[in-house]
Amino acid sequence: MRWWSVANFVSNAGTWMQLTVQNLLVLQITGSAAATGLSMSVQAAPGLLMSLAGGAAVDRWPRKLTAAVSQALLGAVAFTTAFLVAMDQLNLGVLMALAAVTGVIATVDGPACALLGNDLVRTEDVPSAIGVGSLVHNAGRLAGAALAGVTVGFLGTAAAYAANGFSFLFVTAVIPFLRPVAGAVRARSEGRAAKAAVAADPGEDMSMREGLRYFLRRPRLVALAGITGLSAVFGRNYQLTLAVLVVGPLAGGAGAFGTVSTVLAVGGILGAVLGARLRRPSVRLVGALAAAGGVLQIVAGLSPSLAILLVIVLPMALVESVSDTAGTTVLQTDPPPHMRGRVLGVWGSVRTLWGLAGPPALGLLMELAGARGALVTGGLLIAGAIGAGYVLRERRVTAKPVVVRTEEPVLTGQPGLSTAA
Repeated sequence: MRWWSVANFVSNAGTWMQLTVQNLLVLQITGSAAATGLSMSVQAAPGLLMSLAGGAAVDRWPRKLTAAVSQALLGAVAFTTAFLVAMDQLNLGVLMALAAVTGVIATVDGPACALLGNDLVRTEDVPSAIGVGSLVHNAGRLAGAALAGVTVGFLGTAAAYAANGFSFLFVTAVIPFLRPVAGAVRARSEGRAAKAAVAADPGEDMSMREGLRYFLRRPRLVALAGITGLSAVFGRNYQLTLAVLVVGPLAGGAGAFGTVSTVLAVGGILGAVLGARLRRPSVRLVGALAAAGGVLQIVAGLSPSLAILLVIVLPMALVESVSDTAGTTVLQTDPPPHMRGRVLGVWGSVRTLWGLAGPPALGLLMELAGARGALVTGGLLIAGAIGAGYVLRERRVTAKPVVVRTEEPVLTGQPGLSTAA
C-alpha cells in the first residue's frame, strides 16, 4: 500500500502538470478560451458515454493487468503528445483527438486503479485506504500545478508531457509487485465463481445492463447519486463562485483568490486525514456532511470581508473532503466484488453528467443572482433538499404497518426444536 500510494502521488502530480500545461497549450495554439473549455469537455465526454463499458471490462479482466495496461497506454499518449509538441506538429484537431483517447482509456483506468488500491488492505481498512488516496490526490494536485510552471519555464511544454508519461510508466512498473491481501483475493475468487455460475444460466444477464439495473435497484446508491449531484451543481464549483466573490463584492485581487485556493487545498487535505479514520460510513453521514457544507456555503456567501471568508472556507473544504471519502467508501464497498467495476462505471457516467451540467447551470444562476446570491441559493437548495429527503424517508419508514401476533401458532405433528437447532 505504501508503494501504491507513492506511485499514485507521482501519477497525480504528472496528470495535474499535464492538465495545467494542456490549457496553456490550447491557448497558445488558438488564442481562444472557448477552445480551452472545449478541450476539457472532449476529454470528459467519454466518461459520460463509455464509463459503464469500462467498468464492465474491469469486472471481466484481471485487475492488476488491466490497471498496468491502462497506465501504459496513458503513458504512450503523453509521450506521443510530447513528441508532436517538440516537433512543432501539434494542431488543435490532433490535440482534441489525443484528449478524447485519454478520456476513453480513463474509463477503464479509473475503476481499475481504485479497486486495485482497495485490494491491498483488509476490508475494515478500506475507508482508511480511500482517505489516504484522497490525501495523495490533493497533494499530487498541488505538486503538479506547481511543477507545471517550473517545467514549462525551464524545459518547455514538451517536457511536461514527457514527465507525465514517465509518471505513468512508474505506476506500470510498480503494479506487478503489489500483493493483494488474502481476504481480497478470496472475495474476488468468490465473485468470479458467482459470475461464472450466473453466466452459465442463460436467463441471467451479467452485461453492462446488469450493472445499471443493480445500481438503480439500490436506493442508497440512487440517494448517494442525488446528494452528490446537488453538491456538484450548486456547491462544489468554488473555483468559479469564490473567484467572482473575491474579485467582485469583496474587492480582492488575484493574490487574495490565491490565498482562498490555498486554504481550500489545506482543508481538503485535513478532510482526507479525518476521512481516513472512518470505519463504517453511510449515505446518511454523506447527506449530513453535504447539508452542513450547504449551510457553511450560505455563511460564506454572506461574508462581509475576506478575513471572515477565509475562516469559513477551511471547514467548507474539510466537510466536503470527508463527505467525498465517505461517499467513495460506500460506493466501493456496497456492491459485491464481481459487480464493483460496473457500479463504478455507472458512477463515472453520473459524475461526468453532473460535471458537464454544473458549470453552465451555476453560471446562469450567477448571472441572475450574482456571486453572493449563487452561493446562498445553492446552499439553501442543498441543505433544503437533503433535509426534505430525510423527512420523507422517516415518514415512509414510520408509516409501515406493524403486524403483531396475538397468539402462538400451534404446530401439529412436528418434533420439538432441540438446542442445537
